[in-house]
Amino acid sequence: MPHIARTWIGVIACGGLVTIGGLALPHLMPAAETANVASDESAASSEPTAPARTTHTVHMGQGDTVLAVLMRNDVPSPDAHAVVAALNDAGVQMRQIRAGDALQLLREEGGRVVQVSFAPTPWVRFDADAGADGWSARRRDIAPDVRVEVRRATIEASLWDAVSSGAMSPQMLLDMAKILEADIDFSADMRPGDEIRLLVQTRYAGGMLIDHGRILAAQYVGERTVTGVAYTGADGRDTFYDAEGHSLKKTFLRSPLEFTHISSGYAHRRPHPVLGGVRPHLAIDYAAPIGTPVWAVADGVVEHAGWKGDNGIQVMLRHTGGYRTYYNHLSRVAPGMRPGVRVHQKQVIGQVGSTGVSTGPHLDYRVSHNGRFVNPLDVKYAPGEPIPEDERARFVETARSYLAQLDAAPAPTASLR
Repeated sequence: MPHIARTWIGVIACGGLVTIGGLALPHLMPAAETANVASDESAASSEPTAPARTTHTVHMGQGDTVLAVLMRNDVPSPDAHAVVAALNDAGVQMRQIRAGDALQLLREEGGRVVQVSFAPTPWVRFDADAGADGWSARRRDIAPDVRVEVRRATIEASLWDAVSSGAMSPQMLLDMAKILEADIDFSADMRPGDEIRLLVQTRYAGGMLIDHGRILAAQYVGERTVTGVAYTGADGRDTFYDAEGHSLKKTFLRSPLEFTHISSGYAHRRPHPVLGGVRPHLAIDYAAPIGTPVWAVADGVVEHAGWKGDNGIQVMLRHTGGYRTYYNHLSRVAPGMRPGVRVHQKQVIGQVGSTGVSTGPHLDYRVSHNGRFVNPLDVKYAPGEPIPEDERARFVETARSYLAQLDAAPAPTASLR
């Protein structure tokens, strides 16, 4: 009999017998006990259910106070004052609550508010509850749900396609551009059909996406593929390297301004649009609105800042290695730009304009090396320091894991326009 009890597969009432594991045994439950069970089940089914509760959200209006909003939503004055006092004691900064902020009200079936909740951030929530001894409030800290996700976007017209499609946030796109800017000129190198791939940490609260954090890996896939993988240094800051540990930071950036397009390239013979004839154009012209910030492509020293004949307002910088960079047709130079001043890479030195001999707003950008002008897009600049040798093996292993995740993610189903 013990063996049968351990292997039963069903219990079926069958007249005066009970079938257990396929064996028919006498039904041993007394009739009175059976009646008691039925009576208990009947009593349980008749127990009253908890009153239904509903939650709704109210928003602070211009000039509102929490007290006013509660009373306007049928919270009696004594309760409303008690809620405000409890929330204040729990740490809510009442004066920092602004128009548009939300309060959640939990009501019993009869309409009485029994809980008031306020979340100043996705990670902090205050709940005030009605109890037998009055109102009390507590603070709840919500731990973010951090996930690693792949974001991919195909480009048709511009980088901002990835934002308008919802594939990436504006900040995510700007962060990607900063990571890869020494190797990619997003004015000259971008083509329709190119793809952006990002491996990012994203934070969720209550199942809702709140924001993105670190970019762990960034990849731009076009005529060539440029990859950046994050490495956290001893100072806690991320520096980006290629998959083999070579620094992405270069002594010179590829472009002196952000997200524009090239209106005229480097050429030794080009019809001049103003003066006529065929002349050399030893520069890259970036079409951009007047006032667009222009930055130094490398650390250097100002040699000239002001009017320069046909070039209009010009800033000229001297760099190490025999390089000079020229920024022409500016509308103005940045405050403090004068000969002898030292500037840093990506420091704003002026704004796009159309001064001098110019057909419209643009930046005429030139680079010379040892006195000879060179094509800015062809110069191969020295990279920064590589990953420390004792960290290289670990970094390469991490990089390969990150890139495998990028490769495994499904491609965008359609171009982002």
